[in-house]
Amino acid sequence: MKLHILGICGTFMGGVAALARELGHEVAGSDQSVYPPMSDQLEALGITLAQGYRAEHLQPPPDLVVVGNALSRGNPAIEHVLDQGLAYVSGPQWLGEGVLPGRRVLAVAGTHGKTTTTSLLAWILERAGRRPGFLVGGVPENFGVSARLGRGAEFVIEADEYDTAFFDKRSKFVHYRPEVAILNNLEYDHADIFPDVAAIQRQFHHLVRTVPGKGRLIVNGEDARLAEVLAMGCWTPVERFAIDGDAEWQARAMRADGSSFELVHRGAAVGRIDWPMLGRHSVMNALAAIAAANAVGVSPAVALAALADFRAPKRRMEVVAEIGGITIYDDFAHHPTAIATTLAGLRARAGTRRILVALEPRSNSMRLGAHADELAPSLADADAVVFLQRPELPWDAARVVGALGGRGEAVVSVDAMLARLGEIARAGDHVVFMSNGGFEHAPRRFAERLAGTGAQRAR
Repeated sequence: MKLHILGICGTFMGGVAALARELGHEVAGSDQSVYPPMSDQLEALGITLAQGYRAEHLQPPPDLVVVGNALSRGNPAIEHVLDQGLAYVSGPQWLGEGVLPGRRVLAVAGTHGKTTTTSLLAWILERAGRRPGFLVGGVPENFGVSARLGRGAEFVIEADEYDTAFFDKRSKFVHYRPEVAILNNLEYDHADIFPDVAAIQRQFHHLVRTVPGKGRLIVNGEDARLAEVLAMGCWTPVERFAIDGDAEWQARAMRADGSSFELVHRGAAVGRIDWPMLGRHSVMNALAAIAAANAVGVSPAVALAALADFRAPKRRMEVVAEIGGITIYDDFAHHPTAIATTLAGLRARAGTRRILVALEPRSNSMRLGAHADELAPSLADADAVVFLQRPELPWDAARVVGALGGRGEAVVSVDAMLARLGEIARAGDHVVFMSNGGFEHAPRRFAERLAGTGAQRAR
């Protein structure tokens, strides 16, 4: 079958493309913005990419158009699909009907940590010999691809609460029908489609309704909003994980930076692990993944051992380079809570060394200003912040910069951001680029800038 995927370079749709290619379909796609790591992965799979959403990209007509949720009415490609009567489907529906039936589906939902937790769970199952299939909203370093069919019974999927498509406004995860579902956390996000937290909670409860009685819900025991979701009705056994508070799965004696902890299951110590991840949030992700793997028969000891050689997905505090004593990171954080927890983990490791943050408010919620009041507090562990205020940003970044008390400044372009960072960065600094978009390749451009400066100084 010939498939054309609209929005193919999105992290989710790129995974759909990879699975379709592995199933033997002839796959092509188009997108408005093409950038790594997804563009690199797709090209390596031999998938043809077209820039922009033009009707000619859909000629000759494919057998099926798979529509990403970034596209809406008025888009030239969408209008062509409708006018020509082409067969179309959403990515989540295509997965739910063409990939997931017959598999033991493990779904990972939550405002934060979905990509890392999905990668962790897939890796634990892999190390346990289960050969799982998976679809991750990023590229997990342990696998090198964002999706694969796998040969085992299990399929691990990142379960996003964002809406499905222009013609299906339900959350993506209602299409997956998991046997095991992780509810990692729940906060207000996606201000473009959800009016309030209660609306998100209703969608999470739709997911809860689809998990069978023989399955398992793995729930953050520290999250009051998730407790409210379960109070709406629950028909599935629940296991909770926590660091502070009672739960079936706990972490004790945790090192300040989260790089070591003791796993406790139902009050009994399982073992201690040293691993490469940072932050309290990473430990919570690990507890969730271990509990979910246990729900399908993987022992906690085997799961714990798998953490030692786990590698974070790309763009999750990915170290881009270390040049002249300056460490450069590329991070996907795009919500105040994610920013705060990521920087707290880095601060615990960095000690008194400076942390410089380059921040692009790119998510829909960020661009709408829904999180503006929480941004400055989330940057408490940063010594300096360079905030990208593009001319089209509909709100004034001065409210954030001013609240940083002299630690922040705004610039209007990535070029200006890189120049300013070049002026203030010095040996020993950690420079963290934070955006959920391409960021005009800013982290690598900064590394190249530092390398060039060093070469000039050497001469």
